[in-house]
Amino acid sequence: MLSLEEAVERSLAAAPLPGTETVPLAGATGRFAAADANTNVSLPGFDNSAMDGYAVRSADLNGATPESPVDLKCLGVIPAGAQPADTLGEGTCMRIFTGSPIPQGANAVIMQEDCSTVPGEDGTVRCNDSVKPWENIRLKGEDVREGDLVVAAGARITAGTIGLLAATGHDSIEVGLRPKVGLVATGSELVEPPSGLKPGEIYESNRALLASVVARTNGLPILYPIVPDSLDATVAALERAFAENDAVVTSGGVSVGDHDHVKPAIERLRGSLDFWKVAVKPGKPFVLGQVGGKPLFGLPGNPVSALVTFLLLVRPALLKMQGAAEWRLAKRPGRLADELANRGDRRHFVRVTIDAKGLVWNAGGQRSHMLGSLAEANGLVDLPPESRLAKGDPVDVLLFEE
Repeated sequence: MLSLEEAVERSLAAAPLPGTETVPLAGATGRFAAADANTNVSLPGFDNSAMDGYAVRSADLNGATPESPVDLKCLGVIPAGAQPADTLGEGTCMRIFTGSPIPQGANAVIMQEDCSTVPGEDGTVRCNDSVKPWENIRLKGEDVREGDLVVAAGARITAGTIGLLAATGHDSIEVGLRPKVGLVATGSELVEPPSGLKPGEIYESNRALLASVVARTNGLPILYPIVPDSLDATVAALERAFAENDAVVTSGGVSVGDHDHVKPAIERLRGSLDFWKVAVKPGKPFVLGQVGGKPLFGLPGNPVSALVTFLLLVRPALLKMQGAAEWRLAKRPGRLADELANRGDRRHFVRVTIDAKGLVWNAGGQRSHMLGSLAEANGLVDLPPESRLAKGDPVDVLLFEE
C-alpha cells in the first residue's frame, strides 16, 4: 500500500499539462490564470478627490473654525471626467466632486459639510474648518502602479481579481482549460433513480455526488450510463469515455472480487496501472491508471470512500490540469467537541462538522457506506493510525468546500 503523500505525487504526475484559452473577464471567475497579468495603468490614474467639497490650498485654511471661518473665492466647478484648466492661487478654491481631478495648486479637499456660500456674495465660499495637506485626496498610484502584477500564473481568479483587471484596462484573460471528466459507475446492482427497486438493488448515487465536486473543481462532468458487472461492458464504456474526455473517473469495480472489472478493462485497452491501494480509511482500493495518455482514477464503490478519495487524490490532479498553483484542500482550525479515536493501522479521514464558532463535532457513523453522516459533514479530520484525540483538543479541518 502506498502512503497518501506518494499516491498524491503519482496522481499529480499523471495529470496532463494544461491547455489554455482566452476568456472574457465576466466568465473568468474561479478559473486559473495561465500567465502573469500586469496592470496597464496606475490606480488611481491621477490625483483625485475622495469626496464632494472644494479643492483648496491647506495653508489658506489654517486656523479656520466655525467661530472664525475663512472665505475663499470659487473659480469654478470640476465635474468628474473633466480636466481643470485653472490653477489655484492664494485665497481661491474650486467646487469638486468624488473622483474629480485635483487642480494645479490645490493640496487638499474640504468637505462640503464644512462649507457654505455667503448670501449676497456670488462666488464666495465660507470654510468652517481647517484641513491637512493632502487630506481627502486619493494620490496617483497609491493603490497599484502601472506594470504591477495583478494575478500570477496559477492563481485562482476571484471577483476582486476581475474588478482590478477591468479597472487596469483588461477585458479578457488567458486561463487553463476546464478538463472534461467522464464519470462511469459500475455494478449490476445499481439502478437509476427514481425507478423502482427490485430485491438486492440500490440507487446509484456516486455519479451525481462526483459531478458536484468535479464542477466545484472547475471540471466539466459528463455522466455515462451505469455499467453492469461485465468485462466487455466495462471495456466498451471506458473506451467511449476516454475518447470523449480528458480524464475518466470510475466508481466501483476496483477491488479484487470476481465482479471487479476496471483493472482488467484497462489492460484490455492497452493502458497501464500505476497503483491500486492507498493507506487511508475510507478508500483503500483506489486505482490510478492511464489509457492513451489520459488518466483514469478508479474510486471505490462506497459513496464515502468515493468522495474522500476524490478529494484527496483526484481533485489535485484536476486542478493541476488547469494550471492551478495550489491544489490542497483549505483548512480551518477548530477545537473538538467530541473525542475522536482511530484504532486501525491506516490514517482515518473522519467526517466532521465544524460550526461558526470553530467547534468540531463527529458527524455520525463513520462506516464507508453511511451517507447520513456524510450529508451532515462539512469537513474531514486526518486522524493518524492508533491515535486518540480528546474533547477540547485543537484540530485542523479539511473543508469539503472552500
